[in-house]
Amino acid sequence: MRPPATALRRRAAALALTGLVALLAGACGKEGSPPVKGPKPGALPVYQVATDVQLPDSATWRRARSRGHLVVGAKEDQPYMGEKDPATGTYSGFDIEIARMMAASLGFDPKTVAFRTIASANRETALQNGQIDYYVGTYTINALRKKQVGFAGPYYVAGQSLLIRADEKGIDGPQDLAGKRVCSAAGSTPLQRIQREYPKAHAVAYDTYSICVDNLLSLQVDAVTTDDTILMGYAAKAPKELKVVGKPFSTEPYGIGVPRGDNALRFALDDAVATHEKNGDWTKAYDATLGLSGVPAPRPPAIDRYPAS
Repeated sequence: MRPPATALRRRAAALALTGLVALLAGACGKEGSPPVKGPKPGALPVYQVATDVQLPDSATWRRARSRGHLVVGAKEDQPYMGEKDPATGTYSGFDIEIARMMAASLGFDPKTVAFRTIASANRETALQNGQIDYYVGTYTINALRKKQVGFAGPYYVAGQSLLIRADEKGIDGPQDLAGKRVCSAAGSTPLQRIQREYPKAHAVAYDTYSICVDNLLSLQVDAVTTDDTILMGYAAKAPKELKVVGKPFSTEPYGIGVPRGDNALRFALDDAVATHEKNGDWTKAYDATLGLSGVPAPRPPAIDRYPAS
């Protein structure tokens, strides 16, 4: 039986003031709040920094070498994938570890990587304008994006799914969304898929998924939709309140975005992904981050070494 609406709205007010992550971190000090989960000390791999890297044909690598560190685009509101601690400014998650192991293979100390939060709608522009050297943030490889940027990988394959309240009944997949308010990030492919393939659902868009989740908890929307990796993180943070339902209904190969035409950098990152999958870093990083959601590490996908563009 669903708790009284007033109780949920009262909880939603706290969420609106502190944010979901802050609430789950115990900012409100509420008894019974889910504990913070994160990598245990020593659980993350230590990436060996390559000392013999030379990429003279990569303008991106040369600029980074000149400044002394890499600037990497990332997400900051995706638990276990790309999350920023508002108190310390520290980024964590599986995507963040992918970015760090790539840095090591390019000859940079992972501790020196400067992460920059870039919204989904601004990823291509940030790469094209040189604001970032590469981007790691649940970035699906597709034909349209390949016309604007390059992609190394994929390093993971996700799928679109649905997050609902734990006590919700009657939503088991996208076929049950007719008449339901479904939230996703503005400009995202999950939002576009709902609008295109499930037009009887009422699509709602916000800038971030954390706002969608706040609205889900406050009964303003009935479901949140995006890649299952992101939803798994939110459900793992609040397992008594949220759950992921149904089977994934899309295929989302995650790639590392690079400036289009910088094939030297793209091919070097392809090699780096293969190396870290083979030496066990990939699995260890997954287990310490996204694996905390309870889903075991899958087999890494085959790398798509498409021709130079």
